[in-house]
Amino acid sequence: MANRFKVSVTLPVSPKQLYAAWLDSRQHSAFTGNPAKIDPKVGGSFQAFDDYITGKTLELGPGSRLLQSWRTKEFPEDAPDSLLEVLITKAEKGARLTLLHTNLPKDQVEQYKTGWKDYYFIPMKDYFTEERKKA
Repeated sequence: MANRFKVSVTLPVSPKQLYAAWLDSRQHSAFTGNPAKIDPKVGGSFQAFDDYITGKTLELGPGSRLLQSWRTKEFPEDAPDSLLEVLITKAEKGARLTLLHTNLPKDQVEQYKTGWKDYYFIPMKDYFTEERKKA
């Protein structure tokens, strides 16, 4: 079994707004419904879901790409951090968010693949749909 996966979703938001929201503690907390704290710079750390997820931002491609080290409290202590590449592109009805998640503990791949969809993509669609209605 591979220790990587790729998942995508189209969201009703501009790429620029999605990129900014991903790196903003308040908005990230709002679109997941769980506390997040993000230092939005290369080398900056982040925590999400009450510190269940932690990591550092390794690279920033303004408006379109982020590379982060990423781990959860469920990783074995001796497991290295995984890598999360966040790609944001323009789509017909908003922005296309693609996550390339690599170097995961092999027995946790399916759990996180499902988790991105359930705990990020579904609430993000709801959040950005509501934000669009307010505008």
